[in-house]
Amino acid sequence: MAASKKRIWGWMAYDWAAQPFYTLGLTFIFGPYFAVAAAQHYLGMGLDEFAANARAQWIWSAGQTIAGLLIAVSAPFLGAFADNSGRKIPWIVFFSVIYVIATAMLWGLTPDGANLIVILVVFYVGFIAAESGLNFTNAILPSLGNDQEIGRISGSGAAFGYWGGVTALFLMLLLLAENEQGVTLLGNPPLFGLDPEMREGTRSVGPFIAIWYMIFIIPFFMYVRDDPHAVRRSTEIRAVAGELMTTLRSVVQRKSLLNFLLGSMFYRDALNAVYAFGGVYAALVLQWQTVQIGVFGIIAAIAAAIVTWLGGLGDARLGPKPVIKICVWVLIGVSVIIVGMSRQAIFGIPLPEGSQIPDLVFYFCGVCIGGAGGALYSASRSMMVRHTHPDRPAEAFGLFALTGKATAFLAPALITLFTIMTGSNQLGFLPIIFLFMIGLYLLRFVNKNGDRDTWSASQQPLS
Repeated sequence: MAASKKRIWGWMAYDWAAQPFYTLGLTFIFGPYFAVAAAQHYLGMGLDEFAANARAQWIWSAGQTIAGLLIAVSAPFLGAFADNSGRKIPWIVFFSVIYVIATAMLWGLTPDGANLIVILVVFYVGFIAAESGLNFTNAILPSLGNDQEIGRISGSGAAFGYWGGVTALFLMLLLLAENEQGVTLLGNPPLFGLDPEMREGTRSVGPFIAIWYMIFIIPFFMYVRDDPHAVRRSTEIRAVAGELMTTLRSVVQRKSLLNFLLGSMFYRDALNAVYAFGGVYAALVLQWQTVQIGVFGIIAAIAAAIVTWLGGLGDARLGPKPVIKICVWVLIGVSVIIVGMSRQAIFGIPLPEGSQIPDLVFYFCGVCIGGAGGALYSASRSMMVRHTHPDRPAEAFGLFALTGKATAFLAPALITLFTIMTGSNQLGFLPIIFLFMIGLYLLRFVNKNGDRDTWSASQQPLS
């Protein structure tokens, strides 16, 4: 049993190691900094402020769209290949190397945005590596416990990861990320003599993420091993493709799995857009500075850690489906607020100049986004375990990634389209509400027990 606990803690270490990419990179530090640098770049090209902000949001969403499509195409095949070979760890090592290199290179984005597109490509290469590594790590989850334990393990792992994100963000704000006055949250210049004028404290977020990962991924590789007793099949391309096609055809016959994959495809796409554009919204609509966005991030990440852990307990008691439904409703409410709020008014009600109400409301939104988003992520992978054949976990989570990314272009593309059509960053979020509602509707047809009745054999923990 002791070895099994080490394996579980080693598995959870992946979430702790990788979460700063999403917390610091995608949402609260690098994403907003990229948006501001891009907007300044386009202002220098002659665009007015409104158009420059919209263009900055547009290229960020375009990068997310392309990266999502590449993940969608590759994930199921890589998962099927890994299942046939019986090996997942080498793939995680491979994507870890790419992740570290790509994140370290984010240092290169200077405030003038001179190499904007190159860094955008590098960031989303890192994003692809992070998501691909996560798919293989999630595929290990079914082997960590039985059906009653998976929800708690998933929730605890995700919560542990969010605490890692909180810790990393807190260190970044205290010691490195500077505001417009050139000082950190402590009121000091960034450490190591980094130049505030060149935003070197904020730009160090890339190397910080890389170093963090290299240190904290060690327990994962120490205690998590591939199952030596795993069934191994042919890894020839034709054989792997054939088994994958058989699985894809079977999905159509499995009503619960089909509706879960389709429903989660829409609500996860919407959630990813909220994560990716939340910081951008704060920077462009509310004119928040990096440190203020970072404080917002700490609040959201703490809420995510606490609510995700509670969601895991609720999952263990009630199953993942009720947790998913509650979280989606909360996120619909947040999206409505985002669409209806600006610095000048809330739902058409004018605010006095300099009013702090939008700031307070968006802090509340951050709590809801962090808490509901974290619990939704944990409960969704728990629900996927209930639909996973014990012999094909990597392929199953590859399909989960496929449906999570097959329409990854949809939310960013719709945000881009609505932003261009309306000329408004707020109204650009309207499609997110519709995507959440579609996902919620399809959940009606999902069996709360998944396919457990089909596969009576329970997954036992590996020692």
